[in-house]
Amino acid sequence: MLPLSLEQLIQELSKLPSIGRKTAKRLAFSILEKPDREAHHLAEAIVQAKQNISSCNICYGLSEETVCSICANPKRNQDIICIVEEPKNIYTIEKGGFYFGVYHVLHGAISPIHGVSPDHLKIRELESRIQNTAPKEVIIATNPTIEGEATAHYLTDLLQDRVNIISRIARGIPSGSDMEFADSVTLTRAFEGRTDYFRSQ
Repeated sequence: MLPLSLEQLIQELSKLPSIGRKTAKRLAFSILEKPDREAHHLAEAIVQAKQNISSCNICYGLSEETVCSICANPKRNQDIICIVEEPKNIYTIEKGGFYFGVYHVLHGAISPIHGVSPDHLKIRELESRIQNTAPKEVIIATNPTIEGEATAHYLTDLLQDRVNIISRIARGIPSGSDMEFADSVTLTRAFEGRTDYFRSQ
């Protein structure tokens, strides 16, 4: 029988995405084998991240400041807003180095079966932002899942009278998958091959 403290550590680690009990157990033993200083650094890093990181007041991505470095960058094209489901999607796209607009994070996707309605997402904030900044194009980069597609159609219907161009990233990403696992080449092709959902005359 494992010591109680070790069992608790394994249980907490196994709550992380893609971490089963076997992997959690291996990580827990690895942490115990590290010098006390390194273990304390790991614990402190987790605490600091939780305390210091919050949402950007503009795009709702992650930031240690009121406004994130992307929104605050004058070199970014403010006329193009890329809508993503989660903050992590921003870093997946940024890694490719092909997109130079700004972002808006919904913090989820519409899913009636899971009780997630448009009111649970940052959609009202998106409407207000578009009204205030009048972007030329909105790129919908939600995941190619049933929920992501439903969200894309909802946003198109909602915004088509407010934005000249509404586009959807192409099918370079396999249906049903998460953008997080797409490589840079696939994402680049998905953005370059994006199709118009709506274009005003």
